[in-house]
Amino acid sequence: MSSLSTVQEKVQEYYGKILATKRDLKTSVCCSIESMPPHHREILSRLDDEILEKFYGCGSPIPPAIEGCTVLDLGCGTGRDVYLAACLVGSGGFVIGIDMTDEQLAVARRHLDSQMKRFRFDRPNVDFRKGYIEDLAACDIQDDSVDLVISNCVINLSPDKERVFAEIFRVLKPGGELYFSDIFTGRRMPEALRQDPVLYGECLSGALYIEDFRRLLARLGCSDYRVISKRPVVIDHPEVEAKVGMIDFYSMTVRAFKLANLEDICEDYGQTAIYRGTIPELPHRFPLDDHHLFMAGKPRLVCGNTAAMVGETRFARHFKVIGDRTSHFGPFDCAPAAAKNARGDPGSGNSCC
Repeated sequence: MSSLSTVQEKVQEYYGKILATKRDLKTSVCCSIESMPPHHREILSRLDDEILEKFYGCGSPIPPAIEGCTVLDLGCGTGRDVYLAACLVGSGGFVIGIDMTDEQLAVARRHLDSQMKRFRFDRPNVDFRKGYIEDLAACDIQDDSVDLVISNCVINLSPDKERVFAEIFRVLKPGGELYFSDIFTGRRMPEALRQDPVLYGECLSGALYIEDFRRLLARLGCSDYRVISKRPVVIDHPEVEAKVGMIDFYSMTVRAFKLANLEDICEDYGQTAIYRGTIPELPHRFPLDDHHLFMAGKPRLVCGNTAAMVGETRFARHFKVIGDRTSHFGPFDCAPAAAKNARGDPGSGNSCC
């Protein structure tokens, strides 16, 4: 038996047989404490209780402006985020949930009819498929077929993360987006701890060192990703903390786009972007990431990568981008405000854009 299948079997057993509800988790690592937009909370209030009670996640990885999109949820579990996304994409969109655990999929599937009725859809816009996130082709996910890939504290459980991200960028359409929440570390996990089944099931052993994540995406042709949110993870179980207390863990929500012309540092082409204020739930401001907040109607200087992220994706109709890459003016300082403050840069009270 390969190491890949061995790890997958351990994860299946942990989430299919050992855990009955999220209350059985030893730590709160796989439980989201992030605030949700009000319209997301309203949709969740319409989900059946069993879906919520048996769902495990560390964030709320559903971005705005997804009406009509085709969405793929990796490691969908009982389907909480699938059903949330299904309501947001509307009857003209479609959501595919993939999971390898029969017990989780059984919960998701038995609530399909009732959830479609609650959303007042004439026909289901959801499909749950059993499979592995390392092999999306086996789940009949075609090249360049998906607008948005989401995942909620699942990729850390994969023993072959490079295959997972390679598959993600294969199935995304040009301009499509990966938007996911997961557990990351500030240092590499010791090999001995990577083999601990409880730590793996608690989303700790498989957590990616953030710099290895950056290098992995770069190998796959994605040279710029953006952090939406980041918070330290508190290990609230004495035995688990005794094993991993030397490691700093973070729950992060990250976005990355399938764009051909991203560069490995932010470059200045003299471009400007203006948010039109046309996303209904974001009429006044649009947060691209943790250091790019666009105020509606206000022009902001942006680097070439940021211009592409808002001008060559589904957000293009919500932005006016002025300028192109004809003239180059050197590097563009795109550091978060906190990083500028730490360096003591002049005028560091505000982020670049």
